[in-house]
Amino acid sequence: RVGFTATKKLGNAVVRNRVKRRLRELARLQLAKFAQPGFDYVLIGREASATRGFDALQNDIISAVSKLHAAPAAGDTRTGQ
Repeated sequence: RVGFTATKKLGNAVVRNRVKRRLRELARLQLAKFAQPGFDYVLIGREASATRGFDALQNDIISAVSKLHAAPAAGDTRTGQ
């Protein structure tokens, strides 16, 4: 499952909807490849999401999900839950 959010701080409804449309498309293209079963994802629209290049956003999503699912470093006592 994937959730999308964009607060009023981003701007008017047009800007917020544009950000959410971009995030939805990124999720459609990339999360199917990198997401893992049993996880829920929430993509939060930030100010840069409206103007950042689509390729750069795509790389950001891939990087974030990869870091999220990376094996913990040796000695890391956090469980991730």
